[in-house]
Amino acid sequence: MERVAHYFCAVRIPDEVKQSIYEELTRIKPKFQFKRWVDLNDYHITLAFLGTVKPKQLTSVIESVGEAIENQKTFKLDIKGLGVFGAQKSPRIFWGAVSESDALYKIQEIVHQTCLDEGFKLETRPYHPHITLARKWGANEDFIVDNLATQNPFKEKPLSFEVNEIVLYKSNVENTPKYEPVVSFSLV
Repeated sequence: MERVAHYFCAVRIPDEVKQSIYEELTRIKPKFQFKRWVDLNDYHITLAFLGTVKPKQLTSVIESVGEAIENQKTFKLDIKGLGVFGAQKSPRIFWGAVSESDALYKIQEIVHQTCLDEGFKLETRPYHPHITLARKWGANEDFIVDNLATQNPFKEKPLSFEVNEIVLYKSNVENTPKYEPVVSFSLV
């Protein structure tokens, strides 16, 4: 049975930054025993998760998002910390924290609203920008929350990068990397 493809819009993280994240994670991995680590090529910051998309919808949403963000400016982000979602003793998601950015919230709001206008049912919880790094706590002992601060490789030297591209990705969960760029929109 063929899996249904899901689509999402996201900030593309530059390849050299992905590599730096990966190298830092390799160093601290022994302290963070998660079962599934995200492939470095799949690092991104989600703006809107669309789910399944019909071909006609796909054409329309590509056009609409492109028009909505065509005059948006590039902006800087810093990767500055680590966090988890889920139970503190056994988290389900391990993520990288990005700096507060009005520009990021603005672009997310534009993309989110454009996708709502296209008829998509989107996440209703407040937007919490992050980079998913790993899933499913895998150790027998409880997760040590203090390690998020003590093992944070970005605390002293945040990883800075210029956000200059928004991408519509298609999920191919059977593949590695899992996320295939469908179309990319450049910021000015």
